[in-house]
Amino acid sequence: MGSGSSEVLGISSKEAQERLKKYGYNKVEKGKRLSDWEILINQFKNPYTLLLLSVALLSIFLGEKTDTFVIASIVLLGSLLDFWQERGAYRTVEKLLSMVRVSATVIRDGEEKEIPIEYIVPEDIVVLRAGDMVPAEGTVLKEKDLFINEALMTGEAYPVEKKVGDYLYMGTHVVSGFGVMKVIKTGKDTEYGKILQRLKLGKGETDFEHGLRRFGYTLFEVATLLTLLVFAVNAYYNRGIINSLLFALSLGIGITPVLLPAVVSVGLSYGARHMARKGAIVKRLASIENFGSMTVLCCDKTGTLTEGKMKVYAFKNILDEDDKKVALFSYVNSYLQTGYKNPVDEAIKEWMRSEDISEFKKLDELPYDFNRKRLSVLVRRGEENLLITKGAYSHVLEVCSYAQIGGKIHDLHEVLENVEKVYTDYSQRGFRLIAIAYKVVEKESVSYEDEKDEIFLGFAVMHDPIKEDAKNVLKKLLDLGVELKIITGDNKLVAEYVAQQIGLQGGVISGEDFRKLSEEALISRVKDTFVFAELSPLQKDAVVRALRKAGYVVGYMGDGINDVAAMRSADVAISVENAVDVAKESADIVLLKADLETVIDAVLEGRKTFLNTMKYLFMQTSSNFGNVFSMAGASFLVPFLPMLPKQVLTANLLTDGAVMSIPTDTVDEDEIKSPKRWDMSFIKRFMFFFGILSSIFDYITFIFLLYIFKVRPEMFRSTWFLEGLLTQVLVLLVLRTKKAFTKTKPSPSLILTVVLVVWLGFFLPFTPLGNILELKPLDNRLYAFVFIITFTYLLSVEVLKKFFYKRYNF
Repeated sequence: MGSGSSEVLGISSKEAQERLKKYGYNKVEKGKRLSDWEILINQFKNPYTLLLLSVALLSIFLGEKTDTFVIASIVLLGSLLDFWQERGAYRTVEKLLSMVRVSATVIRDGEEKEIPIEYIVPEDIVVLRAGDMVPAEGTVLKEKDLFINEALMTGEAYPVEKKVGDYLYMGTHVVSGFGVMKVIKTGKDTEYGKILQRLKLGKGETDFEHGLRRFGYTLFEVATLLTLLVFAVNAYYNRGIINSLLFALSLGIGITPVLLPAVVSVGLSYGARHMARKGAIVKRLASIENFGSMTVLCCDKTGTLTEGKMKVYAFKNILDEDDKKVALFSYVNSYLQTGYKNPVDEAIKEWMRSEDISEFKKLDELPYDFNRKRLSVLVRRGEENLLITKGAYSHVLEVCSYAQIGGKIHDLHEVLENVEKVYTDYSQRGFRLIAIAYKVVEKESVSYEDEKDEIFLGFAVMHDPIKEDAKNVLKKLLDLGVELKIITGDNKLVAEYVAQQIGLQGGVISGEDFRKLSEEALISRVKDTFVFAELSPLQKDAVVRALRKAGYVVGYMGDGINDVAAMRSADVAISVENAVDVAKESADIVLLKADLETVIDAVLEGRKTFLNTMKYLFMQTSSNFGNVFSMAGASFLVPFLPMLPKQVLTANLLTDGAVMSIPTDTVDEDEIKSPKRWDMSFIKRFMFFFGILSSIFDYITFIFLLYIFKVRPEMFRSTWFLEGLLTQVLVLLVLRTKKAFTKTKPSPSLILTVVLVVWLGFFLPFTPLGNILELKPLDNRLYAFVFIITFTYLLSVEVLKKFFYKRYNF
């Protein structure tokens, strides 16, 4: 190959390290690794935090150094807490992702090596085989029937044949054949990287992400209005400009979900860790919510409903007799083809491994693709050249004009009834039939046009047993509110047989039926159809999109090249650890084994994670809204600053510490039995309903403290600090469940943090720190009052909770 021969030896490992330092990792922007410093800086992006620190800094010049130090310390301590939690969540996800790294085969130091694709550098020599993702950009040095799917870059659905010198783009994938490429560009320098940065390609926001963002904006707007109002009122009553501003900003921090990113990250990463223990690796945290809200799961039957171990049952001719020629030609085709690796060829090779086929010399190949659904190998045996074709029955039949019985050649139409009978009989019994045909040619190379006028020979009859627990697993999915739909490229009769055996009832659509349906008709039909068979990759994709338009949250489980388009269209893409690279790269969740039991476990974990994240939102927003609403009113009713800024921030810090354990909490069994989705209107109702209830008790507290007990300002603040802290923390145990709080057990972590924060609330006024915060121990009558008001509040929440959930359902 001239100069190319030295190129194929590749670069050295040492040179690769130097190039990695020069060009960086072979990653696009979405794969950027956040450093600890970046995670820390992210904690200070909340505008209220920055404003509070700015005003605290200003107060130093006005002589209030002690208070400034205290406020700054509390804010920094809270930010460090968020940082520690979020860093732990981020690193957990990194570890999980490393378990499903997509790798590539490169030639370094003169030998083939498997390396993670991010370590590929310019000048690397990459070996490509069917199912591989093209990991960078470069030119083809060697090829044999190399077909690349470039749909990601060009939108063209059909594979493109690549020759020596042709350019390959990152993100495309090998459909069939073999190739060797020389890398020219990596990472952000590739066209894929540029497009991704320019158009932000990839999946859009999930419902969960979109809902969180909108909700954050809503709270920020409310907080801004209340902050301005509180500042204006306190400044008007001459309670000190700086103190009024610090107080108002402290309230802003109180109502805005400062901890929301950290709690969501911690909650999702905690769920991801649990899902990993169940055998599911989460690649995209936000997909956990989609997993929990999934209402339909689409999967192939092979490996999920069946054992996934294809075995040869027999080689039959069209008279349903065992036939050695059918077996031999099947084996020659499977052994010599170099394109798409698949279980059928592996099973045939295993069955026939002792057969000597040295008399067959390969001349050329027409690789398998998912539109033709067949592959042909041109071989020489003696003086004759034979084109041997193997593939899906209907797709092989369409290139045949003749059929062979014994040593005689017949017109295909004369014996078609026999052929159909054998095919139908075995298919209805659950066997998969691979058709075999051949013809003699005079050429030493062939093109697709040569696949015609062939002689139909017979079938390789394959068997993949249905899993023993498939029926039980289907029932579990249905009990969880998840429908199962079989989407397969296999023949209709086999797919129907599998569906019947596991108890899946409903309509069937084949690829041929599919072509006759309009988009609107398909959307209507998908609801009652449970088997989609003989589909091309684009038809699978269309089914997924139709299901989504019909209102389903769609999970798609795929492991092959033919599943990638459908996976990218699904709400949550699921793959398996031994899938082809491009399927794993497209997946949101990767299962360590192809098993629906693992899917069920992961769905349950997804729902638990989502529900615990919602608990944080429900409880924090309702109590914070109530507190801020109370403080806004207190600014009018109370003739002094109702709570000092440092006291507000300390209360926030303590409650933040308690809610950080929510991701570990248990979830009611009833709550995870149905799919869960983000509901903005429900969250708003919850926030107003329980927030107003909290405020009512705060106003009762104000009245008692001002007009019954007639306490001094410092005692007013200390009493309200304790009452506010206790109600806000203890209500976690009540609102965490729809049931009576005595009937469901919180997690040990949640109990521990709640008890610890309550103890701190009582103990703090007796410490030097309490002195700095100007918190005073209460007398017995005030402790009794705090106990009564807290108990009455919790009892009211418990009673009204039943009323609320009867009227509004989540």
